[in-house]
Amino acid sequence: MKYARLGNSGLIVSKLAFGAMTFGTGNLPSVYKVGPSAARQLVDEALAAGINFFDTADGYADGQSEEMLGQLLGSRRQEVVIATKGGFRAGPALVQSGLSRKHLFAAAEASLKRLGTDYIDLYIVHKTDPFTPLEETLEALNDLVRQGKVRYIGFSNWPAWLAAKAVQIQRERGWATFISGQMYYSLVGRDVEYDILPFMKGAGVGLTVWSPLAGGFLSGKYSRSNLQDPDGRLSGFDIIPFDKEWGFTVLDHVHSIADAHGVTAAQVSLAWLLSKNGVSSVLVGASKMSQLEDNLKAIDLELTAEEMLLLDQATQPRPLYPNWFADSMLDAEHMKALG
Repeated sequence: MKYARLGNSGLIVSKLAFGAMTFGTGNLPSVYKVGPSAARQLVDEALAAGINFFDTADGYADGQSEEMLGQLLGSRRQEVVIATKGGFRAGPALVQSGLSRKHLFAAAEASLKRLGTDYIDLYIVHKTDPFTPLEETLEALNDLVRQGKVRYIGFSNWPAWLAAKAVQIQRERGWATFISGQMYYSLVGRDVEYDILPFMKGAGVGLTVWSPLAGGFLSGKYSRSNLQDPDGRLSGFDIIPFDKEWGFTVLDHVHSIADAHGVTAAQVSLAWLLSKNGVSSVLVGASKMSQLEDNLKAIDLELTAEEMLLLDQATQPRPLYPNWFADSMLDAEHMKALG
């Protein structure tokens, strides 16, 4: 296993993290489908491979994921980093959702109880909340840190402008500062490269990646005819927007590189992400041991510069204003002067 600092903090996390979203049962049977016995085997395998970073959320299978993960880590809790999230609806009442002080305090307390621990290593706000003042959310997070219930804080799925504003406020007021941002990033979803990733690099915020295989699409197990296979996640949880036909073209390149190395498409897709500057850790989830074992091998796969370039070019995001305008201003003479 390889390790990295999470952002500018002193927290050391494995470059591959274990995502426990599949633990439990519930209204998303294509996702929530791992029972206690299989979950124990997966956690044991992750620990044996050197993973020290485990990710869950209060919204996964109505809290079952947190409960199972906490029980399975057990006496090894002090050896690992546990990240969980709050913000999504936790009950029928209006106040049981969002990023208000009331809900974040209640959500954190509930997560602590389910995880069976007295502190959360990394507490992540799982969404944005247009109804709660940003200062209220940030002060509540700071208080959770000061109370010792949370060690570090992060955000997930925030736009760059909001995350930047939040970090500015945190620094001005001496509050606990975001050390990580958990965002979707994959070969078929490189939107973060426009603004959020450059911001995070500049601010010293570490990027952790969710769904690095685009819901399993980049594992290579799907074909044009089996996208709705009931055993696959995409049959019931196809939430990531990308052109599937273009995606299969990308997979042709991935398979070509995989064949050259004697590895799988999933390993190539993960290795591409692990090589990206600014990525602190990549979350790998699994519902079967074979999936986890395959994903873990990506840590040892090194793609050549030519292979990275091929994948970069095949998946290059389309230029957007103002990026294309700023880039067009950097003429050859200017670039030379800048060194």
